[in-house]
Amino acid sequence: MNVAPSPVALAEVLARGDVWRGDTLASLPAAAIPSGHAELDAELPGGGWPRGNLVELLVDRGGLGEMSLLLPALARLSQAGGWLALVAPPWQPHAPAWAAAGVALERLVVVDAGRQAAWCVEQLLASGGFAGVLAWPAVDLDARALRRLQVAAESRPVFACLWRSTAAAHSPSPAPLRIALAAGGGGLSVGILKRRGRPAARPLFLSIPRPGRTNLVVAGPAFSPAAARSAALAALA
Repeated sequence: MNVAPSPVALAEVLARGDVWRGDTLASLPAAAIPSGHAELDAELPGGGWPRGNLVELLVDRGGLGEMSLLLPALARLSQAGGWLALVAPPWQPHAPAWAAAGVALERLVVVDAGRQAAWCVEQLLASGGFAGVLAWPAVDLDARALRRLQVAAESRPVFACLWRSTAAAHSPSPAPLRIALAAGGGGLSVGILKRRGRPAARPLFLSIPRPGRTNLVVAGPAFSPAAARSAALAALA
């Protein structure tokens, strides 16, 4: 005998964090990390950077202040005891500036992954031991590789961020959040290309200083000798 399923009230369905109305933003407050920028948090589902999902940041060149955009969230994660991994970054972090921004350097690991960046990121995400994993693959990833990274991040309390070229904006991606970055308005233009919920109406313009215009330089060609020794010790700890 077939038994009809019990009816579920619409309100109960909409109360779930992974279900949202098409004209509103998804609400996942427990999984969100405040970005440190109120205007951006107001446009991100859950009110901040998501955990457990792949985030794509699309940018054609560095030096726009793009790392300053993430430093408040990275500082929060490291200060809470979480480990951070930078996989194949195209520069070396400037340790004094990262420390001044609140990042716990003893919780920061830099991985020289070469062309194996996607594999390294997948392993780091699957390990469950990192609160934040940021990656700059040397080659663009195909749909299968992106899906593997999204699956590896799902249901884990990790901020997973993948840097890609703006040319990737025209290709589909399993990442629930995709953001294009560019210089603009004397700061940083943040265009939300994809998010869970209603589409973004227009780019945001955040007053984030660009490197070279202030004393806070977060990335460079190399560490100072003292910073290099500190980073090496931190990676081995």
